Amino acid sequence: MTPKIECRNITKFFIQKGKQRVHVLEDISLEVRDKEFLVILGPGQSGKSTLLRIIAGLETPNEGSIKLDGQQIAGPGPDRGLVFQSYMLFGWKTVMGNVELGPMLNGVDKSERRRIAQRYIDLVGLNGFEKHYPHQLSGGMKQRVGIARAYANNPKVMLLDEPFGQLDAQTRYFMEKETVRIWESEKRTVLFVTNNIDEAIYLGDRIVTLKGKLPGRMHEVYDVELPRPREHTDMKFLQLRQQITDASELVL
Repeated sequence: MTPKIECRNITKFFIQKGKQRVHVLEDISLEVRDKEFLVILGPGQSGKSTLLRIIAGLETPNEGSIKLDGQQIAGPGPDRGLVFQSYMLFGWKTVMGNVELGPMLNGVDKSERRRIAQRYIDLVGLNGFEKHYPHQLSGGMKQRVGIARAYANNPKVMLLDEPFGQLDAQTRYFMEKETVRIWESEKRTVLFVTNNIDEAIYLGDRIVTLKGKLPGRMHEVYDVELPRPREHTDMKFLQLRQQITDASELVL
């Protein structure tokens, strides 16, 4: 079976002043299955966000190739939805205005794009907040708007770059539960970047770990064979947590 996403020998470096190379990723190869929830787990400065940006088409690898459905990725496209750690909302637009932006830019007529936007506003639990502006929303609600906006473009793949890193612990746990609920409803391919082991185990079908500091290198791949919904106190959950902790230098 052809993988949904295929990364082959991805290496990325940046040139700093004085023409010094800073290697960010080295020889990354991985495959992502269709409708899989894959988590990329690594400490700060391990290159995991850069890898996600390469998959999104926002960065170009210096070496290697990356394909989506067997086709080379040459740049950004509506087949990939990206949710950042920062909220990245347009402050002068309402919730509805932010979510319907993609379909509007794609030339979808007003009534249809409103229907699409309303579907995903409802899906993320923001029904009744359509006319609110970002400054009137909590952090968790803002991130839901970002998720709804990404889904409104009908992407094949959702890319989430530490989307809950700015949230308090209680809101973060709630958003993790919501992410699983939305994924189970939509069943799209998801790549989720985090530095949190518990979050990775709670969300992922598989976990790919990156080791050490820059340059980021592949470390281990873990199959998360735990039924959903998952409990952080489950013995198998705790055993996998300990296994990953013992094998890595990750931030809990």
